[in-house]
Amino acid sequence: MEQGATMAGPKDKTDWLAEARGIFWLLLAVLGFHSFIAKPFYIPSESMMPGLLVGDRLVVSKYPYGWSYVSPTFHILPFMPGRLFGRLPERGDVVIASPPGVRQDYIKRVIGLPGDRIEMRGGTLVLNGVPVSRSLPAPRLIPVDANAPCRDDQFPGRLVTGPDGKPYCALPIVRETLPNGRSFDTIDLGASSTDDFPPLTVPEGHVFLVGDNRDRSADSRVPLDQGGLGGPVPWENLGGRAEFITFSLDGTAEWYNPISWVQALRGGRAGSSLHPARAER
Repeated sequence: MEQGATMAGPKDKTDWLAEARGIFWLLLAVLGFHSFIAKPFYIPSESMMPGLLVGDRLVVSKYPYGWSYVSPTFHILPFMPGRLFGRLPERGDVVIASPPGVRQDYIKRVIGLPGDRIEMRGGTLVLNGVPVSRSLPAPRLIPVDANAPCRDDQFPGRLVTGPDGKPYCALPIVRETLPNGRSFDTIDLGASSTDDFPPLTVPEGHVFLVGDNRDRSADSRVPLDQGGLGGPVPWENLGGRAEFITFSLDGTAEWYNPISWVQALRGGRAGSSLHPARAER
């Protein structure tokens, strides 16, 4: 044999069982993280405008209220009462929840806790007999794009041209401040079927959830057979708390064109906190 030559040994065989085992544990770890720590969430509707737009991607933490049968990433568990290490949300929290008997996640804001008396009068939220503090800032100009088209069936007469010559949706804003000092913006488009809601006491172990786009939200004010939450939601049906926006897409991205993914990013939304501000006393 010539100097420097080596003898080739048998080619190593792939241990497919070990590879499959590794992939299994990786998937299990990802599912465990999504089910018990945090998961991404996509905004599919206008019900939480102006704070959340269609195309926003969020992080939802699973642990702030403890865990229940809806905590796993896939809603495969039957109803089980109670929560492990459970605690109630705070008024003003933005949460994901599933309507009773429905395997679907909604995103809404917590308005009422057990024992609260909830009422809507002419579009004004009344909490325990006291109308919630409201102010009227200037209309919010939302840039028009494929995910926020400002259609007349959603926002009639709200399409305007901005100073820069671009189209915007000029939304009438009502800023609400809850009794705990948490403040957030809502949209009031005028008279609607959900502007009046008779007094209701939130039962023990339930929360009352409402969308910020008050006239375009199927929430606790809307019956189940109309796509709403059907009244106060059992706390077992809370899946987590919305924390912050990771990124937002304007609806023009094409899955086969990576360049379009970057071009579709909305500027200025990444990192925006979804915790309501504390109003100055």
